[in-house]
Amino acid sequence: MSQTSPRTTQSRAVVSAPERLVSVRWVMALTDLAALVVAFAAAHVVRFPDGSLVRAPVGDDWLAGLATIVFWAVLLVTMRTRDPRVVGVGGDEYRRLLFASLTAGGTLAVTAFLLDLQISRGYVAVAFLLASLLLAVSRKAWRTALVRRRAEGRHLVDVLLVGDLGDVEYVGDRIESTPAAGYRVRGVLADGCPGGRLALNGTNRVPVLGGVDDVLDVARRSGVGAVVFAGAVAGGHERLRRLGWELERDGVELVVSSPLVDVAAARVHHRAVDGLPLMHVETPDYTRRPSKRVFDVVGALCGLVLLTPVAVVVAVAIRLDDGGPVFFRQQRVGRGGSEFSILKFRTMSVDAEDRKAQLLAANEGAGPLFKLQVDPRVTRVGSFLRRTSLDELPQLWNVLTGSMSLVGPRPALPAEVAAYADHAERRLLVTPGITGLWQVSGRSDLDWAEGVRLDLHYVENWSFLHDLVILARTVPSVLRSRGAY
Repeated sequence: MSQTSPRTTQSRAVVSAPERLVSVRWVMALTDLAALVVAFAAAHVVRFPDGSLVRAPVGDDWLAGLATIVFWAVLLVTMRTRDPRVVGVGGDEYRRLLFASLTAGGTLAVTAFLLDLQISRGYVAVAFLLASLLLAVSRKAWRTALVRRRAEGRHLVDVLLVGDLGDVEYVGDRIESTPAAGYRVRGVLADGCPGGRLALNGTNRVPVLGGVDDVLDVARRSGVGAVVFAGAVAGGHERLRRLGWELERDGVELVVSSPLVDVAAARVHHRAVDGLPLMHVETPDYTRRPSKRVFDVVGALCGLVLLTPVAVVVAVAIRLDDGGPVFFRQQRVGRGGSEFSILKFRTMSVDAEDRKAQLLAANEGAGPLFKLQVDPRVTRVGSFLRRTSLDELPQLWNVLTGSMSLVGPRPALPAEVAAYADHAERRLLVTPGITGLWQVSGRSDLDWAEGVRLDLHYVENWSFLHDLVILARTVPSVLRSRGAY
């Protein structure tokens, strides 16, 4: 009886790991095709508004439409818009989708010109705009479903983490906290940590399967889909290159963690020097940004005008609740370390500051923050205002006067700034915001270190588009009331 070698068996198991999305990709292909057919059919309806769609003769519009649907569908495949490495995470999927759409439109335009096809420009405009929109909406729906499934532990690629213990812990925490990326840590290979289990992201405990030198044997036995090297590898580039060759024979992908931490892709430019890929990192721009300021002023004015009726109702409710003042002022530290008076609707009793000393022992806040999930100083109306974030409406006045922005780092208390360490003061390089990464990522549920990391990421990687994304994410974050206490 012939037997299959262990290497061959493991190779087959490993090769199948990245293909767990194959059924999803097939259904995605069908929905992409359906989006194209619906878009071009709708364009024909517009082209023949009298209902003669079925009776219309087969002319240039019909032939060009059918050919474009087929060509566009082929482009979606050849440009790898459904590649497992880009589906469900990052912006590369949408960039490829856009490039395929532009290529299809450009090809149709050139072909129509060269062959002198009599195609209605209105038909082409409706078809391509609607097709692009439907493709984007379809992919967004798939991404939402895929993120949910990955959070449940499905459609994940098992990986091994290899490197020094500190690097492995850092990279492992990031992977475990972001299941949408599609990875699941199945084991760790780290020198100086024999046996046992390593806690990643505070909860998941993964087995330590050996040292760095055991990577090839463990990868073959475990049937993982990829090996992630966290940090430098002893032996340098040549050893990493040879390990990549060996892993390739077994169908295991090689993933190398970049030494760059919290640097947006837009700031990184790759330059090849004789086969050596170098990464050039742009220096962040911390200067005042006129476009951001204009956006803040317009947004604050619109917010103050539209939300004035809500603010009046809130003010009356606060006064009726305990008869105290409506607004609460507090000193915060803004851009460049300058202090300003932040304005909020009052959510605590009038003597809240005097009672704080009695509650210090029960503090649940991280780092220098003082927080209580159930704070006895919070009023009945204040509890509702905090859950809905309505207490922050008066900060629109801070935005209008320039001490705050719509989006930015969390405005810090002077006591927090006095306790800053490990470059946390870099948060003060830009104007603080009403909302920011700290709010849309969990607010008070985040520990101090994670909150600082998110704020620094925003400071160093600002972009206008990033601000718009954060504002869009703020709405569901407020509705869920996550970390709002």
